[in-house]
Amino acid sequence: MKKVLFLLAFSIGVVSVQAQTKEELHTQKTEKQAIADSAQAEADALQAQIDALPGWRKGLFGTIGGTLSNFSNWYSQGTPDNASGNIGVSINAYANLIEDKFFWRNSLTSNLNWVKLDDKSNDNLEGTPFEVDDKDFNPTTDVFNISSLYGRNIAKNFAVSALAEYRTTLLDNFNDPGYLDVGVGGTWTPMENLIVVIHPLNYNFVFAKNDAVFQSSLGAKIVADYTRQIGAISFKSNLSTFQSYKSGDLSNVTWTNSFSYTLWKMIGVGFDFGLRSNKQEALNYTLGQYDATSTNPIPTFGNVDNKLQSYWLLGLSYNL
Repeated sequence: MKKVLFLLAFSIGVVSVQAQTKEELHTQKTEKQAIADSAQAEADALQAQIDALPGWRKGLFGTIGGTLSNFSNWYSQGTPDNASGNIGVSINAYANLIEDKFFWRNSLTSNLNWVKLDDKSNDNLEGTPFEVDDKDFNPTTDVFNISSLYGRNIAKNFAVSALAEYRTTLLDNFNDPGYLDVGVGGTWTPMENLIVVIHPLNYNFVFAKNDAVFQSSLGAKIVADYTRQIGAISFKSNLSTFQSYKSGDLSNVTWTNSFSYTLWKMIGVGFDFGLRSNKQEALNYTLGQYDATSTNPIPTFGNVDNKLQSYWLLGLSYNL
């Protein structure tokens, strides 16, 4: 009986010590976490002071997404023997020189995507429902944009500025079309990470083989760019518009967005999407699809269906 009581008392004591130790560990953890949070707040404040100093600000982040698959004798689907894949890459980079009297902001945005569908049981593509079958990866999304903005400050949040911006595709039909905007005007910076460019004097050079559709013209250029990093989150949103003084048919607008969330070290999840409206591109594409034997009228600026263009990409990201 004495042994039983002793073991019971010993067990209660052990449980009590363990509970007490666990509570003490939780208390110590809370205290250490408070110290770490305070140190992180001080580090963030120091980083903000560093960022406010004149000099270069540089950054780079991007997204890599992809899927590869291979099926053999998978009879439940329409193409039982196939190899398919989708690969996408986006890059966002900037290098900004910020001084007391002037600034020079440079940025690059690119989004590339390749797709393939190889029906291995289909050797003769003609007349089959799989005429798009191909063993190679073919480009789909193809976006490239580079810009350089220089400004001289005349007020705290306003500067006279000059902008050069070039947009084209890299993988398919390079510089056909290609757009080069060169203009002068003013740049407003209502907050540290938001840049609004308003250039009423801008010339939109358009490079293309089909000069009957693609035309250069004088107009106004408006660009709004917001780039920021908050902890593990990096994001960039850019709206670029050109309003032609010659004709609204020669105007265009492009809006691109990139988000990256770091999960482990420099690796995380990224999401990109973009929208574009360009009547010249819509007409050029429609003319390429037009059948001369059709009874439909020949596509023109007046009757072309200028649908909203869009793309999106979701995948792994790497933040440098």
